[in-house]
Formats: sequence, structure tokens, C-alpha cells
Amino acid sequence: MSAGAGADHHRRNRRGDATRIRMLAAALDCLATGDPDAVSANHVAKRAGATWGAVKYQFGDVDGLWAAVLDHLEERRGGPLSFPSTGSSVADRVAGIVDTLWRGLETPDARAIDTLRMALPRERGELEQKLPRTAGALASWQASWVETCQAAFADLDLDAGRVREVAALLPGAMRGLNSEAHLSTYSDLDLARRGLTAAIAAYLGST
Repeated sequence: MSAGAGADHHRRNRRGDATRIRMLAAALDCLATGDPDAVSANHVAKRAGATWGAVKYQFGDVDGLWAAVLDHLEERRGGPLSFPSTGSSVADRVAGIVDTLWRGLETPDARAIDTLRMALPRERGELEQKLPRTAGALASWQASWVETCQAAFADLDLDAGRVREVAALLPGAMRGLNSEAHLSTYSDLDLARRGLTAAIAAYLGST
């Protein structure tokens, strides 16, 4: 390849990378609105000022697009969550996890994830058949979350099964409290979070 051809190839790659980034940003903007109609490759393409053909060129298909969105969110976050794993009590560590999840659920990225998940097939088998790459990205997120929770208590002599149970419980429990926060309610959600923290800490700490 000549020097001129190499420079031209590099410019094309840079333009392609910029287009991909623009499309991912458009997808997140669409999904963060919470509008179910936003879960559409055509909608994303229009928001990005592109065509479906351009989206297909970058991601292959809608499955590739949503998988890329999930991967992009993980990169934006700087990788999996992490929590202090030494020097604090079980209760303090649980409180840190609960507080982090509570704050995170109010971010545009969290809304984008929820909007996307709500539009995906509920049955795991159907999801894996129709959108295997998206299913793989979600499965990877779940595995990473479990590993994060295990790492947070790794230096303590806790029941490993209970730690896995708590890892399975917490995201749904926190989403439930977050949903309650957006409804007319007389519930004291600060009290609810403290109660959830105390209950989980007691469950993990008891043998």
C-alpha cells in the first residue's frame, strides 16, 4: 500500500469510528427518553442523521446495535462496578452497594438500559434465539455483577450461596424502590433503604 493510500485508509477509518460513536450516542439519547418507540434502529438512525444502511454497515443488524450499546455503556462506566472489599463491616459494605445502586438508577444510562430491556423478549430462550449478541452482552453484565458482589465480601467468612442470593436480589429490589420514588407515595424510602440494608447485612452475617 502506498503512503497516500495508507493515509486515505486511515482517514476512512477515523470517519467510520466517528460515525459509530455518533450512532451509539444517538441510541443512548433515544433510549434515555424512556419512550418504547425509541427501541428502533430506524429511530436511532434518524436521530444520528444517518440511514438504516449506515447502521447496518457499522453494526451488522439490530442485534449488533443493541449489543454495541451495552458494551459502550460498560466502557463509559469504566468497566464493572467495584466496592471496597476490606476494612469495613458487612453492614457498611451492603450500605455502600445499596447507595451506589440507588444513585445509579437515576442516571440517563440506567434509563437507557431499562428502556432497552423492556422492549426485549422476556423469555430467555426467545431472546437468545432472536438477539444472541444482545443476550450475550446482558449475560456478561449479570456475570460481572455477581463477581462484583463476591469480590466486595471476599475477605469475610460469609456463605457463598447467600452472597449469590443477595447479588440476585439487589438489582430488582432497588428498581422496585426506585419505581416507588416516581409514584405518589407515603412510603419513607430512606427508611426502606435502611431496612433493606439491615436485613441483607443480617442475612449475610448470620450463619
